[in-house]
Amino acid sequence: MRIEICAVGRLRAGPEKTLIDDYMKRAEAAGRGLGFTGLTLTEVEEKRRLEGPKLKSAEAALLRKAIPDGARIVALDERGRMEGSEAFAARLGQWRDSGTSDLAFVIGGADGLDADFREQADHLLAFGPMTWPHMLVRVLLTEQIYRAISILGNHPYHRA
Repeated sequence: MRIEICAVGRLRAGPEKTLIDDYMKRAEAAGRGLGFTGLTLTEVEEKRRLEGPKLKSAEAALLRKAIPDGARIVALDERGRMEGSEAFAARLGQWRDSGTSDLAFVIGGADGLDADFREQADHLLAFGPMTWPHMLVRVLLTEQIYRAISILGNHPYHRA
């Protein structure tokens, strides 16, 4: 199963990018023998000149284009389901085992995701009730993907 992270905004060099690159590299290496065939990040442009619903709608259109055809879509949103790491790993394993070939995690811009986009997602995922900076959500997500792959592979990284 290929995993694609589709996010609004460009990540510049810095500590967040360093962490994301590290977790993505680890996840790809650990996932190869477990049926995870790739982890990529696709960034779409922020629409800074727009506001309100027009902003979210324009960003949603760009995100839709970035998502592989037929992919299962997981939207990251504060209204989503909160899951522990083991439940998240089990969900990834279940999707992989059920024949999902492409899985797209979608992270909106600073104003969040378009309501219609959220409603069309296959799953809503939250990292708690707090609002997180969208660039930091990328770090949290890539770490949890790596952790989930480690759990599925019985690697000692996850020590719960």
